[in-house]
Amino acid sequence: MSTDALNTDSLNAEALNTEAVNTDTSNTGAPSPTSANAEARSRFDHDPTGWSASQFDVPAVEGKMRFTDLKLPLPVLHAVADLGFQYCTPIQQRVLKFTMAGHDAIGRAQTGTGKTAAFLLTIFTDLLKNPPDEERYTGEPRALILAPTRELAMQIAKDAQELAKYTGLKVVTVLGGMDYDKQRRQLTEDFVDIVVATPGRLLDFAGKQDVYLDRVETLVIDEADRMLDMGFIPDVKRIVRMTPPKVSRQTLLFSATFTRDVLNLAEQWTCSAVKVEIEPETVTTDTVEQLVYIVTAEEKYKLLYNLITQQKLERVMVFANRRDQTRRLSDMLREHHISCAMLSGEVPQDKRVKTLENFREGRIQVLVATDVAGRGIHIDGVSHVINFTLPEQTDDYVHRIGRTGRAGASGTSISFACEDDAFMIPALEQAIGRKLPSLHPAEELLQPIPGGKSMRA
Repeated sequence: MSTDALNTDSLNAEALNTEAVNTDTSNTGAPSPTSANAEARSRFDHDPTGWSASQFDVPAVEGKMRFTDLKLPLPVLHAVADLGFQYCTPIQQRVLKFTMAGHDAIGRAQTGTGKTAAFLLTIFTDLLKNPPDEERYTGEPRALILAPTRELAMQIAKDAQELAKYTGLKVVTVLGGMDYDKQRRQLTEDFVDIVVATPGRLLDFAGKQDVYLDRVETLVIDEADRMLDMGFIPDVKRIVRMTPPKVSRQTLLFSATFTRDVLNLAEQWTCSAVKVEIEPETVTTDTVEQLVYIVTAEEKYKLLYNLITQQKLERVMVFANRRDQTRRLSDMLREHHISCAMLSGEVPQDKRVKTLENFREGRIQVLVATDVAGRGIHIDGVSHVINFTLPEQTDDYVHRIGRTGRAGASGTSISFACEDDAFMIPALEQAIGRKLPSLHPAEELLQPIPGGKSMRA
């Protein structure tokens, strides 16, 4: 798990060798009974490595809740300790006492607050405390986590596997853009405890009776506002209808914003939910230096090229608003012998995974991304984020610059503002609560480059 794992929503998107999910054949096929659950019932208080709870104890600190105070299952507590985490974040401290007692919850929390760990710890505690029936069927997950993007789903599943490594619980991801037959085998060849899915692919499997959701005990809907923005709510509604009634399941819904639409959905899907709202201590981190270069649209590419080459930048994320912009930018950078790759919705999932791994390992110098593709990427060591075009939504700006300055390191965010988008700056400043230094680039940063190409935003 990355440095974001428990104390932030870690999202290093990478390939997952997830364990099997079990499809439900209770409606169509012969049952696959499990053996007696004596072993399952002992998992809650038994650590397979032989460790005891006292070995994970940490000093009490006023105003902070320790993970050892939560009565977590011993195997989960061991995984938490392995990851180096000792004290809960504010959202974990406020919500876990309710969710671990079985209450529904809706939480307003940004990326980086620890909400992923909050719902994962809730799920693991419930599954270990309440073992499955003696007879189980493949394709019947006990917990379902829905995420709007493949990268986010993959990161949630990665975090889940790291927290579950001593529990014996099985996690599977169900994603579009990945090997369909392989995922189907994972769903049908073994039992599953937790499915992490994007809506479209999950509906594909449900429609072909490879997965049944009528035994889901805990339903998590993450980034509900993004689900709305991306048009997934009709699919999510279909999925929710496949799960048990809301009085018979626990539902946890998280969103960065509480719009009227989000709150209406929460009312439909939850029962007497606890409402938790966490404001980030600062909207943008103090470890990131932010500045704006005032340029013309034709000067943007020259400025980008010269910044990268003259300052010898080694790990840079460049954001643009549209897919065609990312494609043109990455093509031009490669033409000028800069190692780069593109991340957008048109890139196949298997190539996205490989691209992120190459960027993480330093084999790619520059990653050019759209907001949707870049959301959920948590890679330590990104020194610079460059906004080639200013985002139209202020929360996208906050998300972009959060890709640098991670794990206590310093970072730099540079935004290019031209005649087409400079009007957005006041709204960004209001959202982050600070003035953005705006200046004209030094003459050497606008010097001609090989080929003399320019690119309008």
